Amino acid sequence: VKKVDAVAREMIKKAGYEFIHSLGHGVGLDVHESPVLSFKSKNKLIENSVVTIEPGVYIPGFGGVRIEDIYHVLKDKVVNLTKSEQKICI
Repeated sequence: VKKVDAVAREMIKKAGYEFIHSLGHGVGLDVHESPVLSFKSKNKLIENSVVTIEPGVYIPGFGGVRIEDIYHVLKDKVVNLTKSEQKICI
């Protein structure tokens, strides 16, 4: 889980931004469930779990955005369950 968070943070940092919250969380009966995807997390991704990836980018004095995708964790891959178009419209 820490590695996933580190990759996302590095990509956002290279673009000139940062984010201060966790990268994502598990999906289940509650809104936010384990595992928490964070640089502090000791959790591991478990086969057949469903998690979100929702990095955020914030510009001081302007605003920010978080876009959440939902993934199904399989043995050898993850499948993006989010079917919306991946494009930025400003």
